[in-house]
Amino acid sequence: MSTATVTAIPAQARSTRNAPPKRGRKFGQESEEGARYFLAKDGSPDSKPELGEEVASEGEALIKAFQSPSSVVYILHAYRAEAEVRGGCATLVKRPLPK
Repeated sequence: MSTATVTAIPAQARSTRNAPPKRGRKFGQESEEGARYFLAKDGSPDSKPELGEEVASEGEALIKAFQSPSSVVYILHAYRAEAEVRGGCATLVKRPLPK
């Protein structure tokens, strides 16, 4: 008959000195490649979005939206649906449209 002994080894505390600092997204950096940023058109209802002025970056959109009466920002991602054929099987893929 064999006997096994299990010894618990305490987990080591994670050292914060050697860990690299966490880096978030920088203000004004695009959230995703190809995204376009629009302010809501003045007077448009939330139930039927209407695009107003286009701005260059997310940061600029947030600032202008804060200053506008609607305070709504729309982020638009445009894709083209294409069929990709491999080995006789067609697969639908989305390809981002350039700005």
